[in-house]
Amino acid sequence: MTGRQHRARAAHPAPPGPPRRATLRLLKQLFTDRLALMGDNAEVYGDVVRIAIGPKAMYLVNHPDLAKHVLADNAANYHKGIGLQEARRALGDGLLTSDGETWREQRRTIQPVFQPKRIARQAAVVAAEVDALIKRLGAHDGPVEILHEMTGLTLGVLGKTLLDAELGGYETLGHSFEAVQDQAMFEAVTLSAVPQWVPLKKQLEFRTARDDLRRIADELVEQRLANPVENGEDVLSRLIASGSGQGASRERMRDELITLLLAGHETTASTLGWAFHLIDEHPDVGERLHAEAVEVLGDRLPEHEDLRRLTYTAAVVEEVMRLYPPVWLLPRVAQADDEIGGYHVPAGSDVVVVPYTLHRHPGFWTDPERFDPGRFDPANPAGRPPRYAYIPFGAGPRFCIGNSLGVMEAVFVLAMAARDLVLRKVPGKVVDPEAMLSLRVRGGLPMTVHRRERVRRAEAA
Repeated sequence: MTGRQHRARAAHPAPPGPPRRATLRLLKQLFTDRLALMGDNAEVYGDVVRIAIGPKAMYLVNHPDLAKHVLADNAANYHKGIGLQEARRALGDGLLTSDGETWREQRRTIQPVFQPKRIARQAAVVAAEVDALIKRLGAHDGPVEILHEMTGLTLGVLGKTLLDAELGGYETLGHSFEAVQDQAMFEAVTLSAVPQWVPLKKQLEFRTARDDLRRIADELVEQRLANPVENGEDVLSRLIASGSGQGASRERMRDELITLLLAGHETTASTLGWAFHLIDEHPDVGERLHAEAVEVLGDRLPEHEDLRRLTYTAAVVEEVMRLYPPVWLLPRVAQADDEIGGYHVPAGSDVVVVPYTLHRHPGFWTDPERFDPGRFDPANPAGRPPRYAYIPFGAGPRFCIGNSLGVMEAVFVLAMAARDLVLRKVPGKVVDPEAMLSLRVRGGLPMTVHRRERVRRAEAA
């Protein structure tokens, strides 16, 4: 340790945290309940917590000002961390996992695809995809696996809006991405102690999934190379225009596509799953959604301009993402020593900002466990918490590039579903969160679908 490091530690002590004797309990939570691991320790030890598990120490950051420091003010000192490092085996150096100049170049290449005017022009495509989903759901007789349906929708939207391609034929995509998440989290919680060649079921499934994702990405690139779009604005066209399509450039395109396919569908699908669960738990919310959809849309498809009028629907989406942020963990690795909240954080440390706990911080949210879309009522902006108390899309330079498309998609789905349908969970279904790379419903979400007019008639009879 250098003299400078000694002085830093003397001036800024290590953060509080659970004692070494708690290691077994922490390990159990790390494997079985990562949300409790974060939430319990933040509640006991405060807004900066040092959690030591074996040879690793993780620094939990749970205050808006401190989140801003890590994600924005001193972002250059923090590279991608635990979980995302392990996901690199499947995602390569895509936008989600890369750092430094590689990341900046990738961002410059893809950013124009997400310009607000271009996303606004995609509203009709999104509405048509949602309309097809609502009709498909309404025709069901019996339980529907709603997360499967949302995954199919979000992949379809992603393909048409961002890739100018049909993804309907790639039915294995959702399963392959689940296997990637499972393996990445397994490696993270085991500190990569299990060799990758060990033929565990999870690791075998990961290899199959990785090969499947690479095959799909390569097929999409080959299709576009064979049928180029003149002055194409989609991601495939921009990636091809930015490189030769050969060698390292071809590998880069594959990495970007796999990353985009995962990030572009998983977060919105997870948000919609949690939304349908919470609406089922709060029928009054469903009734208000229905009333707004009827008033704003009537019997037509939504348009981009309707986003400004579907204010309650947008508030529901925001409150869903507060309670169940699809990206529940923002992991970083400190490149140099730092001071966070008066505490010393040494270089090489895993630093995690946890939107899940930040969004439930009692210092910034009244009755934080309660589902209340009124928190995001645009007529009451003074009731909103500080900017960095709510970060469902991250913050700073790595703010989610696709946030506007995801929000539009979620608002359209909830408005059209509430107008025409009532979704109810299958009796006995226990809904618990599963904290992987995204925050998803454990074990899926089977629901029964009812045409709203039939429900009305049954209630009136």
